[in-house]
Amino acid sequence: MTDLVTFGETMLRLSPPRHERLETATALDVHPGGAESNVAVAASRLGVDATWLSKLPDSPLGRRVVSDLNRYGLEADVVWSDSGRQGTYYLEIAGGPRGTNVVYDRADAAVTTATADELPTETIRDAELFLTSGITPALSATLERTVTDLLEIAREADTRTAFDVNYRSKLWSPSTARETLETYFPLVDVLVTPARDARTVLGAAGDAGEIATALDDEWDFETVIVTRGADGAVASHENSLVERPAFEAETIAPIGTGDAFVGGFLASRLAGDDVGTALEYGTAVGALKRTIPGDVAIVDRAEVERIVAGAHATISR
Repeated sequence: MTDLVTFGETMLRLSPPRHERLETATALDVHPGGAESNVAVAASRLGVDATWLSKLPDSPLGRRVVSDLNRYGLEADVVWSDSGRQGTYYLEIAGGPRGTNVVYDRADAAVTTATADELPTETIRDAELFLTSGITPALSATLERTVTDLLEIAREADTRTAFDVNYRSKLWSPSTARETLETYFPLVDVLVTPARDARTVLGAAGDAGEIATALDDEWDFETVIVTRGADGAVASHENSLVERPAFEAETIAPIGTGDAFVGGFLASRLAGDDVGTALEYGTAVGALKRTIPGDVAIVDRAEVERIVAGAHATISR
């Protein structure tokens, strides 16, 4: 039995080195990047048997995605397509006042036509936990339906489900996102949302604890996790609030930090840890990700446990 199965798009990220501008760069660094595969990689690095499902073009770029994920230790179970393209995005990284800019080039990606009928859904049926995110249904009307189908397949098979709101304003409006996402909530056991997304998309009010409690009361989730960036995370679980602060980290590459948190949290829960411990693992993996270039948290259990134990400022000689 697979511990964790995730489904979604993974793009290739192209970014100029050394904070150069896209219009003047003469070279681009290439990394795979996708919310659901990022989660799966982080969890697999902590010992979880994880699989990422998707649909990719049978092309050099599609195969590059799989080879990179395999290199990180993740199993990819994909449908190969003769049509559609490999989505990419361009990331121009800079500090203030310039800021960081994302340019998507993902229209007509092969994954936007993926249906439950063609995906290896037996993997979901045999898994302990299935995860997807709010990015996926924003990509196409087909994927909006596919997410429903996959969540229903998981529910029918008694596979627990997790969903990360992961709102992207360049993909859809808050009102459209809310209308769609709330159709999924009755099928979701574990909900993860940044506090800002809960306020922007779900109309939540109050602090993170109040948001977690209100969402839990309204939808009767097993667990609601509200992340607060540098302030850590709060979870509502079994009528109680559990809160953990973030670990300090020098921010070198913030992209993918939220996915790393989710991967660490789910890995800990799948190992049988309580929610408080899982929050600590999530924040530790997130802190490590902030120091790692690219979108993916290339971590190992020993260093995560060292951070959880409070020894995160050491030098390894």
